[in-house]
Amino acid sequence: MTGIGWIGSLIIGALAGWIAEKIMKSDQGLFMNIVLGIVGAVVLNWLLVAVFGTTLGGWIGQLIVAAAGACLLIFTVRLLRQKNLR
Repeated sequence: MTGIGWIGSLIIGALAGWIAEKIMKSDQGLFMNIVLGIVGAVVLNWLLVAVFGTTLGGWIGQLIVAAAGACLLIFTVRLLRQKNLR
């Protein structure tokens, strides 16, 4: 999350994690929401830059990217858990 800073990253991470939690109907705590939001933003920003050469900028753009990335992480974890249960 370039140019947003640490406090902005925490705020966006918490909001993005909360949004992903609601979209994916998952039950996480505040700390996990922040972690999912920040890690989701890093992962999806990396993918967007690798594929398209750019990413969404600004607070709103990064919130969208972080929420989508957090949803992707929740989906991946659920998929891996299902495979391990079989």
